[in-house]
Amino acid sequence: MTPVTVFQDKTVALFGLGGSGLATALALKAGGAAVQAWDDNADSLARAREAGIETRDLREADWSGFAAFVLSPGVPLTHPEPHWSVRLARDAGVAIIGDIELFCRERRARAPGAPFVAITGTNGKSTTTALIAHVLAQGGRDVQMGGNIGTAILSLEPPAADRVHVIEMSSFQIDLTPSLDPSVGVLMNITPDHLDRHGTMEQYAAIKERLIQGAGLAVVGVDDAPSRAIADRRGADLVRVHVPHGDVLCTDALTVRDGIVREPDGTALADVNGIGSLRGAHNWQNAAVAVAVARALDLSPEQIQAGLTSFPGLPHRMEEVGRRGHVLFVNDSKATNADSTEKALTAFRDIHWILGGKAKEGGIFPLVPYFERVAHAYLIGAASDAFAATLEGAVPYTRCETLENAVPKAAENAAASGAPEPVVLLSPACASYDQFRNFEIRGNRFRELVQALP
Repeated sequence: MTPVTVFQDKTVALFGLGGSGLATALALKAGGAAVQAWDDNADSLARAREAGIETRDLREADWSGFAAFVLSPGVPLTHPEPHWSVRLARDAGVAIIGDIELFCRERRARAPGAPFVAITGTNGKSTTTALIAHVLAQGGRDVQMGGNIGTAILSLEPPAADRVHVIEMSSFQIDLTPSLDPSVGVLMNITPDHLDRHGTMEQYAAIKERLIQGAGLAVVGVDDAPSRAIADRRGADLVRVHVPHGDVLCTDALTVRDGIVREPDGTALADVNGIGSLRGAHNWQNAAVAVAVARALDLSPEQIQAGLTSFPGLPHRMEEVGRRGHVLFVNDSKATNADSTEKALTAFRDIHWILGGKAKEGGIFPLVPYFERVAHAYLIGAASDAFAATLEGAVPYTRCETLENAVPKAAENAAASGAPEPVVLLSPACASYDQFRNFEIRGNRFRELVQALP
């Protein structure tokens, strides 16, 4: 835990007592603050009381006595409309902040300049966060990883000069961190997302940009127009990262071609070819960003290459879960829309593709250019009719209804295909909610079914 001492002997209001909210309340209490916390969920309130946190309905509180208001990032700050607690805080002139803002203030008070890497982006930020943390840890560093990737930042060990915090940040978390000042700030990419919470694409991009504005060094992927514009505005203390595609060409960036990360002058820095957890152009960008961050934190080229090579990947993100003979089985259950599935389809050939679930807007029509990579499709879930219509005449398909039916059928066909390395790929391009509570449960079930194959 990181005790938050910067509010010692002061009273702090807090709304949202999920995992990070409860960790925040406990960290404030450990640092000597008085906390008055609330949540609309009765179970969360009960857990907080059991942990010794004072709960109080903030609609009945005297806001003039609060030094700050800590808001859970899952609670609307601006759109579609501010939460009632946000309106009360603003009316009382109380600063609205999040748990990462508390960490930033504690870092400045406790260990100014302690290494702090913050990563954001619409896609790829979790894999990149895990990859950076892995490379640094393999290089002998004391690494604390958390934030949006799963572990609340205040549950981690405190900042220190010889300890690196590697923190994934969502746009919601950035919005609640006004004094964000990482040693290294990473922006992977920007595509439309969460506009229901941010209003416009311009506002969403502006929030993402704030992560690198206060960073000592900025590392920016420049393969999309909003990110290129942000990099241009940043100017100094900047590393651009570029994976050439189409007519986009950047000559002053770390560039990845054919799996080799290179300096702008062409000097090779790292090789990601043959690393199963880093297949595909999107993972090349992730690797190049990790190289840039690790170099900035003084790892040697040999340490960086060893870290990349040993990276195990993340569960449910193009996760290699096994082989049966020459057939590779890949769990990409995290791919809940076409954009995510596109990355898997570009990484493999001779694909036996298991897809379906609760469809997103646009379905799989954007994936038509990649159908030539698919040997056979296996349809499950509610989207089967719609997806069959898109596949008709382009890809042979079988209606399987469930994952339990699809996995053995795909395994049988792949083994008999005659291809040198056929792939059974679960990349649903759909939410899981028609048959599974979340994508993790769906991916775990796929893994179980693969392991049960003869």
